[in-house]
Amino acid sequence: MRFQRRGRLSSNIEDRRGRGRAAAVGGGGLGIVAVVAFLLVNLLSGGDVDLGGVLSQLEAPAPAGQGESIPTGGEATSDLDEFVSFVLDDVQAFWDEQFAASGQRYDEAVLVLYEGGTGTAGCGYGSATAGPFYCPADRKIYLDQSFFRQLADRFDAPGDFAQAYVLAHEVAHHVQNELGISDRVRAEQQADPDGANELSVALELQADCLAGVWGYAALDADLLEPGDLEEALGAATAVGDDTIQSGAGADVNPETWTPGSAEHRTRWFRTGFESGDPNRCDTFTS
Repeated sequence: MRFQRRGRLSSNIEDRRGRGRAAAVGGGGLGIVAVVAFLLVNLLSGGDVDLGGVLSQLEAPAPAGQGESIPTGGEATSDLDEFVSFVLDDVQAFWDEQFAASGQRYDEAVLVLYEGGTGTAGCGYGSATAGPFYCPADRKIYLDQSFFRQLADRFDAPGDFAQAYVLAHEVAHHVQNELGISDRVRAEQQADPDGANELSVALELQADCLAGVWGYAALDADLLEPGDLEEALGAATAVGDDTIQSGAGADVNPETWTPGSAEHRTRWFRTGFESGDPNRCDTFTS
């Protein structure tokens, strides 16, 4: 993927790296084995359904410096910093234009870069173990960049556009929050607990589709290079529930899925990527 280097982090990035790591995890009614298993099968689930509640039960102390006022922006210290900053700004500029075209205002999300673990305002304690996630309560995306190494090495999904897909997916959760979709889903889940998991899957697949819609715009802007689409599809496959469950040696059980299967995730990303139309992303009735 082609991107511009600016030497500084995006003004929407809050850099908490180097402000302390998580202490030993303890306590909690789930037990550490159950928690690790839960997080494994819900990797990259977006975090706005169950992640906060699970992490809050770990009772880990906040890292040093948490609670301080941390400014956004700052110096980019690596190529990955530059890339993440560019993608974040490009994705959000796209959604700003989409909202404006329909007479709405888009309030941009903040991306928190951290190492190991960090506190959130409303979603419990965020851990790198869970992968990137979005917290609707504080309207922030949380990312430990070591996840990108895991994506490449552990899940065999390398490439910069695979990383871009991850970011675009999390921004899509913010878009859902801005549009009130996340609130409506949570209300429906409370009204119909038996259908709660199906609604979670639909929410995740819609985020994949919306990430694909941005991918269409990136292609139109000549930002993509040969092989980029395949990288994104590889990442979507890698974080499919069936892929994760089978890779962990567990039975593939659709009733426990949250993000959806690899086939569903790639299909919905393609739907957005090939159409460029957010209106094609109705995963709740399709």
